[in-house]
Amino acid sequence: MKAYIVSLTTLLLCTISVFAQNERSLIREGNRQYKDGKFSEAEVNYQKASDLNPMNDKAAYNLGNARYQQKNYEGAMNHFKQAAEMSKNPEVEAKAIYNLGNSLLSQDKYAESIPYFKQALRMNPADEEARYNLAYAQWKLKQQQEQQKQDQNKDQNKDQNKDQQDQKDQQDQKDQQDKNDQQQQQNQNDQQKQDQQKQQQQKNQQQQLSKEEAERMLQALTGEEKKTLQKLNEKKVKAAAAVALEKDW
Repeated sequence: MKAYIVSLTTLLLCTISVFAQNERSLIREGNRQYKDGKFSEAEVNYQKASDLNPMNDKAAYNLGNARYQQKNYEGAMNHFKQAAEMSKNPEVEAKAIYNLGNSLLSQDKYAESIPYFKQALRMNPADEEARYNLAYAQWKLKQQQEQQKQDQNKDQNKDQNKDQQDQKDQQDQKDQQDKNDQQQQQNQNDQQKQDQQKQQQQKNQQQQLSKEEAERMLQALTGEEKKTLQKLNEKKVKAAAAVALEKDW
């Protein structure tokens, strides 16, 4: 029974040793590929090493670097966080925190990156890269805030201009409507004036006709009188002739 236990322990130790050797070899192979710029191949080997030992902070840290180089910043951040949380090595932890800041900085998340650079500096005050990136992030944040303020002012001015234009359009529409109403009223007045003139003309024509009819009637009457006078004159002549004849006899 004792010998069995020793054999089991030996087997377990050998298994652990094999796994550890595989982890290290995978990380070394990944490091060679990373150095040659083969980041996707390096990522595969780092991932395998991390799968063999999820608590391997170096595998997690290097996996984050490989993804960072491929611009997979969100994926890189997850592995940097894992490395910082599980590492018992202050140097690895400080680098992981610093790279968290870099991942955010690369996404223009300046405000979010600043606390990580400050934390990295607290852990390693001699880290000049962290100091520089902190100053750069603060400068870019100030620029970003100023740009946002300018954009906000532009938007406000744009809204004001739009409101003013809307008011102008409404006033123009009102002016045009008033002009149309005035024109319509003028047209009505002109039409009414034309109608009045037409009625007056008709009235004048009627009056003129009445005058002409009266003259014609007068002339007609005068004509009748002439006929009557002519008849009377003819009778007088005949009567005179008759008298003369009687006298000659």
